[in-house]
Amino acid sequence: MSSDDLTGHTIAGYHLEQRIGEGGTAVVYRALHPDHGVCALKVLRGKLKSDPAAVKRFLREAAYGSRVRHACVVRTYAYGEVDGEHYLAMEWAAGEPLSVVIERSGPLTPAATAAVVEQLAAALTASHAAGVVHRDLKPENVMYDGASGACKLLDFGIARDAEDPMEERLTRAGYFVGSLEYVAPEALSGELVDARADIYSLATIAYYLVSGSRPFAARTSHELFRRVLTEPPLPLHRALLGRSVSQALERAVMQGLSRDPSARQPTVAALAEAVRAGAPAQPAALPQGGWLTTWNRLVGRRP
Repeated sequence: MSSDDLTGHTIAGYHLEQRIGEGGTAVVYRALHPDHGVCALKVLRGKLKSDPAAVKRFLREAAYGSRVRHACVVRTYAYGEVDGEHYLAMEWAAGEPLSVVIERSGPLTPAATAAVVEQLAAALTASHAAGVVHRDLKPENVMYDGASGACKLLDFGIARDAEDPMEERLTRAGYFVGSLEYVAPEALSGELVDARADIYSLATIAYYLVSGSRPFAARTSHELFRRVLTEPPLPLHRALLGRSVSQALERAVMQGLSRDPSARQPTVAALAEAVRAGAPAQPAALPQGGWLTTWNRLVGRRP
């Protein structure tokens, strides 16, 4: 058993019932609270308690997540430090990561894709209204409940305040944050990105949901890095492998993938509206899935 295992302990009123996930920076537990019921409790790893940058990142995720209140965002209940343990208590989101749904069931219909994009756009609109740029939007950070069709955005571990001055950034120049498959080109040089970076990431998700592939293919991270920076994305119709979508849907997705941030839709809501306009009128249900038994995707994996 790991020395980080706190199963059976109680932190700030949250009784840790089961260790359900872990990563480089934190361990996640299924916890029980007298008021909130079943929750997810994220605890910073013991070896990082003395690392000021790691502690700051952990608390930043908690603080930014708590600022965003929306039905499509996993709710933050509490966070802080108790008896030397840094913790983040969150809503227990039913379902499984959206990435698992696609890996198991394959691409979605345009209508189902639009339904997901609309929910994520609503979550991001609330985030941007709160002054928070997510910066790590990807299917692994979206929980999908097969019973209700609801999606919830999580993991604000690398989010930033839209008003943060350059000197307060937690990343150094020349080092990008985010997931390379979904990160906006302007972020690859370590630039201070704005909400338009989330538009690009949401367009990449839409591309992936409807095609099962991503706009750029590469054998190595270095090659992918270069292609995102210098090459146009593969047109959506060429990634569909015998399937088809409307020209309007393709235009919407490809505009969101513009390398120039000013050429994208002005907001995530505008992107969602364009995707919906290119999809059938009747929304389609997403594939059904089992209950999530691990919450590894809740655990930050930061350098």
